[in-house]
Amino acid sequence: MPKYNYVAMDSKGKETKGTLEVASQNEAITRVKEMGLYPTKIVEIEKAKEKADKKGKPAAKPARGGAKGKKKSALDININIPGLSGKVKSKVLTAFTRQLATLVDAGLPLLRGLRVLEKQERNATLRGIIGELALSIEGGSTFSESLAQHPKVFNRLFVNMVKAGELGGVLEVVLSRLAEFMEKAQKIKGKVISAMFYPVAVLVVATVILGVLTVLVIPKFKEVFAGLGEGKPLPGFTMLVLNISDTIRNHFLYTAAGIAVFVILFMLFIRTKFGRRVFDKFKLKMPVVGPVISKVAISRFSRTLGTLVSSGVPILQALTIVKETAGNVIVSNAVAAIHDSVKEGETITAPLEASGVFPPMVVSMVDVGEQTGALPEMLLKIADNYDEEVDNAVAAMTSLLEPIMIVFLAVIVGSIVIAMFLPLIDLMNSLGGAGGGDAGLPRGGRPDPPVRGVGADPPYPHGWFGGQGRHCDRRAYRRRRQRLGV
Repeated sequence: MPKYNYVAMDSKGKETKGTLEVASQNEAITRVKEMGLYPTKIVEIEKAKEKADKKGKPAAKPARGGAKGKKKSALDININIPGLSGKVKSKVLTAFTRQLATLVDAGLPLLRGLRVLEKQERNATLRGIIGELALSIEGGSTFSESLAQHPKVFNRLFVNMVKAGELGGVLEVVLSRLAEFMEKAQKIKGKVISAMFYPVAVLVVATVILGVLTVLVIPKFKEVFAGLGEGKPLPGFTMLVLNISDTIRNHFLYTAAGIAVFVILFMLFIRTKFGRRVFDKFKLKMPVVGPVISKVAISRFSRTLGTLVSSGVPILQALTIVKETAGNVIVSNAVAAIHDSVKEGETITAPLEASGVFPPMVVSMVDVGEQTGALPEMLLKIADNYDEEVDNAVAAMTSLLEPIMIVFLAVIVGSIVIAMFLPLIDLMNSLGGAGGGDAGLPRGGRPDPPVRGVGADPPYPHGWFGGQGRHCDRRAYRRRRQRLGV
């Protein structure tokens, strides 16, 4: 009778190893579950020894059948450049998962399904990985073990869900759930990216306009101001804009280097534990954008945990995976507190409420799910609810950001325009004060003093532009002066 090595976890998440002598692997799984443990790995001892003997040796390709017996030509060889290969876009990986789930659900064997997808895959990196997965399975490895060899493409969530599906004999169901999970995550990501496109585009346009004004327009105004002369100082705001323009134009390399250093220091800061915590907390508290980020984080937490638990992954292992895939340190710390609480035999509700990240509605629904024994279903309902809230929040954010960005662009351009026209306005005011108000009056702009018989009455009682018109008033004024002998 064959022997099997097993690795399992108890209710507190403690790992246990042992050996069983049973007739088959399915019987070994049953025996481990009867012991009150959850199996995470079961391998026959002889097969494990064969794998250890073959470790380090390249797997030989089968020489029979279609693509298996074909030799790669020089054009089929993939050139792996560090930093430019080994990663697959989430959209491509989502499509692969959905196609594989459909093939397996239709009754096609896993290995044959991988070979079919390998032939039709257009992404060179993923095509090579699918081929390696097929070869690894042919060599005796499980699908989850083969996936674990490519951590850059298949994360722990993917691998552990597949492992749970293999152990439970429901791989096609788990693949369908995984495909649905990835599709919804991709949908939310696409909506957030599309919502951020407009403000980013406005920022780019504002930067271009600011650059053109700084390099081309402001220097022309500076020449005009220098030609006016008169030794009058320019307004302070105008001097500030001119000095900024001169600094950027005359010390462009230093300015660019300063901006680059600031960006690098900021990136290094947010890579530290303290900096990451501060930045992630700031993102959750940001106006307009913060509520969207918070709702996305709650939706991701609920859907990830619900999908893992409903697929048969132990709650402690599922919480560990959720903590690693949270995408936000504040949420990750809250999940870590939940993990520790569950490990001590407590409920999820208390640490969930104490974290301050999750709204009361989420806490209440999780509490009901725990009490009724329907936690996975309740978590998935929370995720669906928050997916709708994310849609509404993104729409509200987009409608609010549009006028904000327009005002932002108007303030930047308007400030520069005002700064450039302030000296011209001052010049026009000074010219108007010198002769504009008294132009055309006798004796250099001053009215004549009172004359005989007139007293204090002005010599032109109706004004130059009042009464019966300019020319009429001028003639009356002259006749009056002649009559008085002035």
